[in-house]
Amino acid sequence: MWSWLRDHFFERKKRERAFLKNGSMLLEKLIVSCNGKPIPIRTFSAQELRQATDNYANYQFWDWYKGSLEGRMVFVSRFPEYVSLADLKINDLVISAQMSGHSNVLKPIGCCLETLSPISVYEFAANGRLADRIYVSDVVKRKRQPMAWGSRLKIARQIAHVISYLHTAFSRPVLHMSINMRSILLDEYDVPKLINFFYSVSIPEGETKVEAHKNIRNWMFSTPEFKASGKATEKTDVYNFGQLLLELLMGQNSFRITGLPIEEDSSLVEYMHNGVLGRSINEIVDPAILAEEGGVSLDQQLQVVLELALTCIEEDPHRRPTMVDVTKELRRIERFVP
Repeated sequence: MWSWLRDHFFERKKRERAFLKNGSMLLEKLIVSCNGKPIPIRTFSAQELRQATDNYANYQFWDWYKGSLEGRMVFVSRFPEYVSLADLKINDLVISAQMSGHSNVLKPIGCCLETLSPISVYEFAANGRLADRIYVSDVVKRKRQPMAWGSRLKIARQIAHVISYLHTAFSRPVLHMSINMRSILLDEYDVPKLINFFYSVSIPEGETKVEAHKNIRNWMFSTPEFKASGKATEKTDVYNFGQLLLELLMGQNSFRITGLPIEEDSSLVEYMHNGVLGRSINEIVDPAILAEEGGVSLDQQLQVVLELALTCIEEDPHRRPTMVDVTKELRRIERFVP
């Protein structure tokens, strides 16, 4: 009995310490990021979220679980209990909340501050990961229907727009820093929802670049200039978007390429820089797209999108377009439906 009371007491004290520490970090981040504008973020107890997820029984992917709160389906994102990444979790929550008015951002509902790293609660995205409908290997493995080209192009334009919004809608541009397939979910209507704002960062007033989180400097999809200097610009997101555009075209994971004549450990960007010259569009594009009826007009549209992607992944950041320009170009391309 005394042992149970002692354990219960220490567990409660641990939750209280985590709540105070995480709560102060959240408040500080809200004040700095939101210029005093109120952004309502609900708080839930750890017990409430355990009940909502049936003790985290319905695992979906990564650290995401399906749950039900107050009669609605939700996603609950929980890092392992021993992982302390509260600063990243809070950054993700605050930036998501700032962006929640945009239809292509997964809206946060609230969080639990009682754990070492806060647990986040989001609206539900019924159709799951975009990658499962794009990567040829995942489509085959999960026996999914590959996404049609028109839907891929629409998603590219919508994601381009939400990145443009990040870059232009606030007093200081916000860089996402993790634009890739893992950062996009789909709702029941295949509307893309951007997630993973863990490493997002604002560019200081009067500057064009910012020191970004050291953890991602050597990530596989980091830009050449970011790897070299540790500093990121708006063109960092443009480069990563170009990689995403290539994946949508080719149905390939940038770093697990199958079915292409490519050296082991090479990336999709390296392949495009070194091997695309002299190849026809039919040798590059996902066979599922080529199986669609579209004829010459489809080939022309695919070629223009490929050229846009190649411009986005230019090694020299000054030669890359802005995300506003990319969005405009994708709108123009989309209007010429094959």
